[in-house]
Amino acid sequence: MGLDFTAIDFETANNSSASACSVGLVKVRGGVVVDSAYWLIRPPAGHDHFSEWNTRIHGIMAPDVEDALLWSEQLPDLVAFAGDDHLVAHNAGFDMGVIQGACRASFIDIPSFGYLCSLQVARKTYTLDSYRLPVAAMAAGFEDFAHHNALADSEACAAIVVHAARRHGAESIEHLATIAGVRLGAIGELAADRAPMALS
Repeated sequence: MGLDFTAIDFETANNSSASACSVGLVKVRGGVVVDSAYWLIRPPAGHDHFSEWNTRIHGIMAPDVEDALLWSEQLPDLVAFAGDDHLVAHNAGFDMGVIQGACRASFIDIPSFGYLCSLQVARKTYTLDSYRLPVAAMAAGFEDFAHHNALADSEACAAIVVHAARRHGAESIEHLATIAGVRLGAIGELAADRAPMALS
């Protein structure tokens, strides 16, 4: 078992978790980046307003996604890229919330994934004044990237996890989580399978 995972990052059109407008994906095998992907997403109806605040952050505007696939149309490509990997994201609660929110808004099933938060890993690995992605990435030796570009952010996230795993001597995502004392999360049916059973 090697250090295999898919790093992921979303940008959103507004403050709705369902409003994903771009995604970046980076596949890591044995601690080495072997593939990457990026595409724009047309958010589901009712969640497709582009706020001035969000556009100022990532630079994506409504006309940019007019010809992009809807969330429901592009999700199979995301799932196919990630395969059976754990997803890794910086502040993973946000990105996993985007997957769940966009699926609910699109009336489709939430895919099953285990995930690890690189923000939590960074807090257990480095001593920094801030654990924001650019600062944590710099600690991992990954500098001068286009923050808030989804692909660049997922590359930075991958660099943090690879560097942290080497520092901890971890051989897999599960091993890294155990050594660092970070919980692995889950979404979709996998989350339901891991939920504690209610007492009858």
